[in-house]
Amino acid sequence: MRRSDTTLTVGHLSRRSALQAGSLGLMGLSTANVSQLRALAAASGTQLPKPKAVIYLFLTGGPSQHDTFDMKPDGPAEFKGEFNPISTRTPGIQICEHFPLLARRSDKWALVRSLTHKENGHDKGTYVMLTGNTVVPPTFRSSKPQPSDLPSIAAIAGFASQPRHNMPPSAILPERIYHSNTGVYPGQFAGMLGPQHEPCWLQCTDKPHAYHDYSGAFPKYLFNLHDGVASDKDDWTFAVPHLTLQEGMLDSRFRDRLSLLKSIDEQRTHLEKAAEVSRYDRVRQRVVSLITDPKVRDAFDVRNADAKTLERYGDNSFGWSLLMARRLVETGVNMVQVNMGNFGSWDLHGNNFPLAKNFLFPPTDRAVSALLDDLDECGLLESTLVVMAGEFGRTPRISNVAPKIYKLPGRDHWAPAQSILLAGAGIRGGTVVGSTDRNGAYVATDPQTPENFAATIYDALGIPRDAKWHDITNRPYHIYQADPIRGLT
Repeated sequence: MRRSDTTLTVGHLSRRSALQAGSLGLMGLSTANVSQLRALAAASGTQLPKPKAVIYLFLTGGPSQHDTFDMKPDGPAEFKGEFNPISTRTPGIQICEHFPLLARRSDKWALVRSLTHKENGHDKGTYVMLTGNTVVPPTFRSSKPQPSDLPSIAAIAGFASQPRHNMPPSAILPERIYHSNTGVYPGQFAGMLGPQHEPCWLQCTDKPHAYHDYSGAFPKYLFNLHDGVASDKDDWTFAVPHLTLQEGMLDSRFRDRLSLLKSIDEQRTHLEKAAEVSRYDRVRQRVVSLITDPKVRDAFDVRNADAKTLERYGDNSFGWSLLMARRLVETGVNMVQVNMGNFGSWDLHGNNFPLAKNFLFPPTDRAVSALLDDLDECGLLESTLVVMAGEFGRTPRISNVAPKIYKLPGRDHWAPAQSILLAGAGIRGGTVVGSTDRNGAYVATDPQTPENFAATIYDALGIPRDAKWHDITNRPYHIYQADPIRGLT
């Protein structure tokens, strides 16, 4: 990564200048502080970026480009698969027939069919796509997050974007990416940026999940990955999240107290008392605000939304997660990462076509379409970038490498090409950037990297191009490692 000794800037103003413009206050920038900061910016001839937000939908396991947004109907039979393309609202753009709602909304979204990297394993592929860095450092350890890991996009977004409405600047839900055999995947955390800059984790489920337990969206769209049938699990819960703080954010006495809390209301009671006698940094203060504000807690309680809203998003974990993301953005969170399915949900080495058709595509099509409509109708789509990607694509060739495990064939991991969807924040709907060869195997035009992908997110958040983050030894690193994806606006 590139390094520089220049001070981190936000909106072309140094943090020192921002502090001189007015106190950050107990819970972040108040309205008066923002006015003072803008006045200082005007006096210095600079312009603060308009506040924007990002919702990053991460399809854990890696969806197939062939079966979603880069179909090859004229390709070889062993590559084509069982699904057919359908026309979208935009002439000349076709996507899978099992995304009819998204097809009718192509004026709201764009596709990049040429994102590429080299990491075919889930662990490194996840690391690459969640940190926005193609090069995996030699200190990387699979399923073992470390302080030496590069910070996630969500962590950098939270660190470098201006807080809004006393809210934590970044959050991740509904659960960590977790492998039932090996543990939690690296790339999701603050790493070298320091534990004080961890995203706010919103654990909405009652236990860590992984594909040995279930896959898909519960309760209606749960499936057994190996058998390729509906899951018999029915005891998963999705509730108002228990907020968790990473190691280092609170002293040991307070961490012990926090670990005893069982619900948001119990957390609120203890934190309000503690806030009266303790000194908190901005991160801790925003967590207090997040937990104590009744309006914020109501935003979390998506299960109690009206019946029409639940039907619109889909009354399942995908729909609940996207509805919560939309409410968090409206409340003031700058970046929300939504893990769409527990680890392995989109990892269809076998039983690919029935599982995608019956369990993954329907709740995704409905929830993402509802999110775009909802943001548009409430005036937030202009200022909110929605991106959807996995850790990689899938092989062009259909095969059954493990017939003793899977009844039907599928596709294996494939990092050279994947398709991503983007919408909002100035994205020109009905746009396609890049292409793959006739087999959908390799990028043919306009290759894009995870660095370009991350830069697109940072640019949407209004983070200046010369901004930097510092590790715990105060070494500076450029936030932007490449230009944002061109041709989208």
